[in-house]
Amino acid sequence: MPIHPTAIIDPSARIAESAEVGPYCIIGPEVEIGPRTRLMAHLYIEGPTWIGEDNIFFPYSTIGVASQDLKYKGERAETRIGHRNRIREFVTIHRGTEGGGALTSIGDDNLLMAYVHVAHDVHIGSHVILANGATIGGHVTVGDWAVIAAFSGVHQFCRVGRHAMIGGYSVITQDVLPYSMTVGERPVKVFGANKTGLERRGFSSEIIQRLHTTFRLLTRSGLNTTQAIERIRAEVPSCPELEEILSFIQSSERGVIK
Repeated sequence: MPIHPTAIIDPSARIAESAEVGPYCIIGPEVEIGPRTRLMAHLYIEGPTWIGEDNIFFPYSTIGVASQDLKYKGERAETRIGHRNRIREFVTIHRGTEGGGALTSIGDDNLLMAYVHVAHDVHIGSHVILANGATIGGHVTVGDWAVIAAFSGVHQFCRVGRHAMIGGYSVITQDVLPYSMTVGERPVKVFGANKTGLERRGFSSEIIQRLHTTFRLLTRSGLNTTQAIERIRAEVPSCPELEEILSFIQSSERGVIK
């Protein structure tokens, strides 16, 4: 097991033989690190934390540390990170809290760029990109394939739908619709479907056009949300993507950005 002699590792930590622990890493008790995961240098990891296979952690990140939520009183909570993630410099990932399910989770194949903050009880799917300085508040859910651009902030308890694109410097205080291109400070607006991202992932031009029509009726028709949904049902042929958007709207507790 390639462990640098300057690394400090608690005896109860479980590290796969093919994992790599670089200089000046500190790994606490109840930390498990899977095969071929690489900690480059100066990582600080507290448990209970489970990290899967083939991840790479660049220097100066802190993983699984206590929440900044003032209600957190040291109760047992976990951090779980999947496989093939890239965690860049100075990323902070906080473990969960009792009030939020006691778990912060990150899926597979994600890229968290420098200075990203992932707060307590956040759940990030797979294939997500969080660009430099993106800040994810507590209890936020980020769906698969979402992109949150640089220096954007997502308010606690918000949801970011699958395949959504949030532009840089955006201030997100409500749920972000799946498949949407959303950007702005105040106000934040939807600018149609995330066309470029969807094309890259193999969505057909027909589906993308249906999504464009859906977003136009939701955001540009002058109708309220209930009226817009009635128009969408009447004018846009049903497809799984459309049903996902409508279900997302109906389940929203904070309201959706239009």
